[in-house]
Amino acid sequence: MPKKYSGLYDLLEEDESAEEYSDSLPVYVKESISARAENINSFASLRDYAENLLRNE
Repeated sequence: MPKKYSGLYDLLEEDESAEEYSDSLPVYVKESISARAENINSFASLRDYAENLLRNE
């Protein structure tokens, strides 16, 4: 079972893969994700939310 974090910033601080993925995203996606930081508690949730935003581009 994937580890759950307290939020986006905790995830990015502790998971290098998540940080690298986040760094690769367009600025507008990162801004939208940051606005919901408390709801992003795993790499999977980060990826799902980013992919959803990119699909609706």
